[in-house]
Amino acid sequence: MIAAALVLALQTASPAPAPPLAAVLQRAGEYVTEFYRTLSSIVAEERYVQKWEMIWTGTRKGSTDLGQRLILSDLLLTKPRGSADWLQYRDAYEVDGTPVRDRHERLTALLADRSASANAQVERILEESARYNLGTIDRNVNIPLLAMRFLEPENQRRFKFTRSADRAAATMHLAPDTGGVFRVSAEVWAIEYDEVGKPTIIRTRDNKDLPSHGRFWIDPDTGRVLMSELRAGNRNVRGTIDVSYQSEPLVGMLVPIEMREEYFDKSGSHITGVASYGRFRHIED
Repeated sequence: MIAAALVLALQTASPAPAPPLAAVLQRAGEYVTEFYRTLSSIVAEERYVQKWEMIWTGTRKGSTDLGQRLILSDLLLTKPRGSADWLQYRDAYEVDGTPVRDRHERLTALLADRSASANAQVERILEESARYNLGTIDRNVNIPLLAMRFLEPENQRRFKFTRSADRAAATMHLAPDTGGVFRVSAEVWAIEYDEVGKPTIIRTRDNKDLPSHGRFWIDPDTGRVLMSELRAGNRNVRGTIDVSYQSEPLVGMLVPIEMREEYFDKSGSHITGVASYGRFRHIED
């Protein structure tokens, strides 16, 4: 008797080749474009705690606590008439437990002034968004979506992008110090960026360049931004802004859920901030 056997050959499929960096950046640019379009009809509540201290060096080592501030705001995404840039407007309604009295008049005047140029409107939005900042470090960059501008298709040429060699940080537990705000187990890419174009997007008050660098954590298949890290500074001042994103059913995409920031200047002033975002809703609601 002849024994016959039917043997099924099992083959392990070769993993799909990784997409080129240019393709991932193109997807990220398309994602950001759609992100702005979708978020422009959404408002979120921001709970923002800022702390200020003076750090002493030399013979007088130590620090002095100079205060804390709690700002409650609505955060809106808007594009001023004639401007090519999307901006976030921080519409503060309570500061340290006290309602902001001129809130309605301020917002009405801001949106109703059709005689102002695009640049003037942009400046007013930035100034109003920074109106209640604590401390002596002048800044209007403390908005969660700032780094997203770097991924806009028209801005990517300003930057040099490279895929980070830090694969462990890019694949597991992206935000270990944010109290469980965001975790991911699927592979994502950590992409480093350095601003090389002039003039830079962030500038000093005397209009000098202040190049940015940092990293994005991006899903290479969809271009979704999961986290952003922004660093900028010079000999006088430096700052960091880290933002985590999380899925929001109302929006149907990832939205900022937490922003952490830190600033130092040469005088020893040290400011930290933690902002959390929730109650996402349509503007008309």
